[in-house]
Amino acid sequence: MESMRVPPWLESLLSTTFFAVCRIHGDAARSECNMYCLDCSGDAFCFYCCSSRHKDHRVIQIRRSSYHDVVRVAEIQKFLDINGVQTYVINSARVMFLNERPQPKTGKGVSHMCEICGRSLLDPFRFCSLGCKLVGIKRNGNASFSLFEYRNNEEMMERGGEGMSRRMGGTGSEEDHHHEELRERSPQDIYPSTPPPPPHVNNPRRRKGIPHRAPFGC
Repeated sequence: MESMRVPPWLESLLSTTFFAVCRIHGDAARSECNMYCLDCSGDAFCFYCCSSRHKDHRVIQIRRSSYHDVVRVAEIQKFLDINGVQTYVINSARVMFLNERPQPKTGKGVSHMCEICGRSLLDPFRFCSLGCKLVGIKRNGNASFSLFEYRNNEEMMERGGEGMSRRMGGTGSEEDHHHEELRERSPQDIYPSTPPPPPHVNNPRRRKGIPHRAPFGC
């Protein structure tokens, strides 16, 4: 069951050392080993190694923030269910940390903490990093990295929503239909003008016409 929740390459990724100089392309401009192949699950490699040996493989790029390894959410979420892991925006890109980061004693008034290492979090997530989520899966078994399981849960929620809509008699609630009707009606329909009085009813407030004097006699 645990092997289904955790892909076989994840632990190797989390234990890999990144940003060493490539032994083959050390003289090149982009020679730092910050690439990782999910299909090979080997050591980190540089941009030039990626182009020559991992052309058709699943490759992700690791980046650095405050001397810690991060990965962009847009890349890793293709292969992992990252639900529950705190994310951050760094250089206009949303990222998450690979492993736990040492932290001094947590201050008072902290609302959210990592379930594994106790690190303070900005938002109500469960884990501070992919590594802590891995520990949480092994310890409690109430989380998963499996995209297959995550998508199945999404489909169940969508089907439940569709069933609720059908029970309400359409694609939305009665309140939604009511608001939709109001938006389609014109102001004259909502606030009709006062109808004119019937012809046979004399209006007491009606202004008289211009008076005409009798002509003077000769």
